[in-house]
Amino acid sequence: MTRVRREEDKKSKNTIFSDWLMRYQIVFLILLMLFIIYLFCVQVLDIKHFRIKAKNQRRSSAFVLRGDIYDRNGYKLATDTVYYDIFARRADYVHEPEELAKLLAPILKLSQYDLTEKLRQNTSIVSLKKNVDRHTRDQIAKLNLREIPMDKKSIRTYPQGKLAAHVLGYYNFDADVASGVELTAGDMLESVSNAPSFEMTPKGKVIYNITTDPIVATKPVKGKDVTLTIDAPVQHVCEKALMKSIQKFHAARGAVIVMNPKNGEILAYAVYPDFDPNNFKNATSYQIKNWTLTDVFPPGSTFKTITVASAIELGKINKYSKINDTGKIKIGWWTIKNYDYARRPNPGMIDLVYLFEHSSNVASVVVAQMMGRHEYYNMLKKFGFGEKTGIDLPGESVGLLKNPSKWDASDHASMGYGYGSSVTAIQMVSAVSALANGGVRVTPHVIKYSPEEEAIKVKRTEVMSAEHAKIVTELLTESINRGKSPIKSDSYNIAAKTGTSIKPKENGSGYTNKLYTSIVGYMPSSNPQVLIYVIVDSAQGGEIWGNTVAAPIFKEISTQIARILNLVPDKVAKPKISE
Repeated sequence: MTRVRREEDKKSKNTIFSDWLMRYQIVFLILLMLFIIYLFCVQVLDIKHFRIKAKNQRRSSAFVLRGDIYDRNGYKLATDTVYYDIFARRADYVHEPEELAKLLAPILKLSQYDLTEKLRQNTSIVSLKKNVDRHTRDQIAKLNLREIPMDKKSIRTYPQGKLAAHVLGYYNFDADVASGVELTAGDMLESVSNAPSFEMTPKGKVIYNITTDPIVATKPVKGKDVTLTIDAPVQHVCEKALMKSIQKFHAARGAVIVMNPKNGEILAYAVYPDFDPNNFKNATSYQIKNWTLTDVFPPGSTFKTITVASAIELGKINKYSKINDTGKIKIGWWTIKNYDYARRPNPGMIDLVYLFEHSSNVASVVVAQMMGRHEYYNMLKKFGFGEKTGIDLPGESVGLLKNPSKWDASDHASMGYGYGSSVTAIQMVSAVSALANGGVRVTPHVIKYSPEEEAIKVKRTEVMSAEHAKIVTELLTESINRGKSPIKSDSYNIAAKTGTSIKPKENGSGYTNKLYTSIVGYMPSSNPQVLIYVIVDSAQGGEIWGNTVAAPIFKEISTQIARILNLVPDKVAKPKISE
């Protein structure tokens, strides 16, 4: 009985196992059928668009070059040059290292022994030589060496060398780092519309089909070109004149900025120390920095033009006003003297032309004191001090302009002759340009914009009335014509003012024994076409003044610019009296 029961239990278990096995087999068959159907759909029907996805994975865009940069006359200032990096892929070797070295050494101009040692390296990819030209690449390509891939890349080159280096900046292809216009116009230089694309193998070879254009597949795509407002001949003149003065006076730094005050276009922007953007990696941060945008300094007597203009606009003085110049004046515990106090201890009642001609500190203080702190401050803000000019170059500083609520008597007084605030060189250019442009300040810029772009990026700010701007221009012009300024011209009326200021210490506490010498002016003053600003930092030897250091640079530049730009003379020659 027990044996019968055991046999029945055994049959029952076998039956159950068979049933489950059958079920598993059915499920497996169903899954297998579903998988087969799925593969059919993927490979034949392509319900998930896998073919398109696969093509997209193989798809590659054409090699993109940055656009070129030109000056306003069409001179090429920056361009991309294509180079190649030569490698060896060890997994694809079909030749022995010695054979490859024998073939490649004469082309790459490398030692056959050294090249053999490189090719024997136990690495998957061996770098043989970088930055070879197209001719070298073509010579290697003719050998049909499958184990020698060549990567194409572009290097930014600057055909004019150091010319306008601080405007152009530099571009590092490997690190994607830039400065100057290369940075601010980067999006435009790299902008490519409707770039062609094609399929490539994992090893970087083009997969050709009926629709593939072989020319398009191998031809680089280029970004948009950018044209600058810079005039290369004017830029060259400015750089040459500045360097001559830097060397003569053993100065630390210097700059020349030339701008059309009517539209804000900068024709030249020379900065020293300079650098070669072709070799920017060898330049120091001191050389690369455009200090005229980043560093601030007391403007000195060039600021007197702004003080007088502000007072005229506010109705505190007019072109016939007389100021009592006592030679020195005491403000609190501080005594302010004229620079020529020893020779002219008490000039007395002077006119505004005399104020500019002899650069009277005392008269400038008196004019500043005629204006309330807040109204004087508001005029300075209109001229653009204490804020960025908006120039299309990176790194601009806002300068230093203390809030009038924090001015004391000495702040108010020293502001009048250029010591109460700290400015950038481009701020002085922008501010004085308003006097040359009928009271309207235009955003300085180095990129030539289309009318639509200019409407957005170039602003026009009314600073003062055209009538009052004309008065200041006439006063400045008369001060040059009446005096013994070295910038005086026989053919052109020039409105200008020199400046000299003591250089502050870097920590801001106290002053050094070095000077900033500068001059700002525009010509022809009857119809200003160019504004020129010159500044030299820490000139040494002899008499160091704006009139002796910066003015001769201005004279040389203005003379040559008049010839280059064919400016129309506005000075009538005095007839000679015959005996």
